[in-house]
Amino acid sequence: MKICRYDKARVGVVEGGIVYDVTSVVDGIVAGMTLGEFDDPLVAAIPALCALPRATLKAGGEQPVADVALLSPVRRPSKILAAPDNYKAHLEEMRKHPVAGGRQPSTLQKDGLFLKASSSIAGPSQGIELRFPERRTDYEIELVAVIGVAGSVAGYCIGLDITLRGSEERSLRKSIDGYSIAGPWIATADELRDPDTIDLMLSLNGTIRQHTSASDMLSNVAALVAYAKQFYTLNPGDLIFTGTPSGVGQIQAGDLIEASASGIGTMHVAVRAYRP
Repeated sequence: MKICRYDKARVGVVEGGIVYDVTSVVDGIVAGMTLGEFDDPLVAAIPALCALPRATLKAGGEQPVADVALLSPVRRPSKILAAPDNYKAHLEEMRKHPVAGGRQPSTLQKDGLFLKASSSIAGPSQGIELRFPERRTDYEIELVAVIGVAGSVAGYCIGLDITLRGSEERSLRKSIDGYSIAGPWIATADELRDPDTIDLMLSLNGTIRQHTSASDMLSNVAALVAYAKQFYTLNPGDLIFTGTPSGVGQIQAGDLIEASASGIGTMHVAVRAYRP
């Protein structure tokens, strides 16, 4: 099942290019639940939602996906965790690339996961506003694991880890408002059982820049979740950005990013100048 948030406050199930409005269904499920302080209601409701008949899910209104404004499927995660340099080719790329200052590789085993501010989360329809036009800002496509109940993985979405280059700590440079794009929806884990086989692709203005398989990750989804659990209580709606492949490059105002993942879908994200 593919579950989205759209148009400010609606929840939908996506099937065949159509969004079926299930907002009232999810509200009913959540009304009967006891949620923790940091639990995302939509993510906590996923198991019950997936158990409902398709006819029930299609009883509300419907619209073409192209006609709705897709938001981040998680409204405000309590934590966004991210894996550093989790693809071998990207390790080499960043070691040699001048924007990285010749820094040493930063791996899970060496430096662990890092945190991104939850206020940096945004959906594809919101686009990316470049805060520092005089400095280089890069795109990074990533597979994102969405944490569910009891620390399980509820599903997956596509992430764009937008990165301002500079000497500051990476958590600061990657936590600017709107620099953690998640979307276009959550593909639930019951239908996407093997995340290690997911293919990722990013195009910038119609040219493919990143293309790889999650099977090339140095630490796969299961390993990243297990590692995170050693340090944190994982709440429904927490996100784990699993790292980006090689092909990282610069974005500028006016660019259009197309990011896709097999078994999940495709999202289009526009880049524009920051407007205070």
